[in-house]
Amino acid sequence: MAKEAAPISIHHNEKAADVEFQVTYLDTDSGHIRREEFPDLASAERFASAQLHDADCWAVVDRVAIQHASRMVA
Repeated sequence: MAKEAAPISIHHNEKAADVEFQVTYLDTDSGHIRREEFPDLASAERFASAQLHDADCWAVVDRVAIQHASRMVA
């Protein structure tokens, strides 16, 4: 007999915060400040490091809590 998981309420994540990592950096080719979002810290840090190719470059990694949007079901 297979075990079945208990059903999950559609409201179980209503107040749960999730996290993404945002890299804000100076694009020296265009002179604009840009931002990219990543699901994990390791990929955000790799991207930030890749942006540091000369003395004028900079990049900042921020951890940002995001809220799940609730959806209405008809």
